[in-house]
Amino acid sequence: MLRLKANGVLRLFAALCVTLICGACLSAQKVTTDYNKSQDFYRYHTYFWANVKAPNDLWTQRIKDIVNAQLDTKGWKMVDQGTADVALSALVMTQDQPQLNTYYSGMGGGWGYRGFGGMGTATTTTTNYRTGTFVLDMFDAKSKQLVWRSVGTDTVAGDPDKNEKKLAKTAQKMFKNFPPKTGG
Repeated sequence: MLRLKANGVLRLFAALCVTLICGACLSAQKVTTDYNKSQDFYRYHTYFWANVKAPNDLWTQRIKDIVNAQLDTKGWKMVDQGTADVALSALVMTQDQPQLNTYYSGMGGGWGYRGFGGMGTATTTTTNYRTGTFVLDMFDAKSKQLVWRSVGTDTVAGDPDKNEKKLAKTAQKMFKNFPPKTGG
């Protein structure tokens, strides 16, 4: 009987560990960046906002403020469209993602045949979580060619303040190695 209880505790602990690891994976931000390898980014110093598509005007301003702060730390200045080196375009979108959670209970485990495990049940539930994607593009203002793109994804919280902090952290990751060192 003691062995069965210990086995059940181990299973519960294993299920808890898997749940925590999956939860950590879901909340991890992912940022990818791509750019024109032949472009000389050190000749760029000014920019303007060409377009921002966000859920509402509050988020449009938050996006601009956060990106402006990052570019300011790189020595870039926002100027009028006619004198800018780079045009910025930002897009924010959200979508629901399903998550499958499987929990095992009962005695035994494994295959339940000829000494491998025993009777047990598995219950799978589906829950949805919301992810947000933030895309930031830079275009050469003269040629109008895309020269840099960064995409960040993260889970969306129910609290706008938390989401703003997540957006700021994403932007910080986007600009960590900016400007890129290129052969241009």
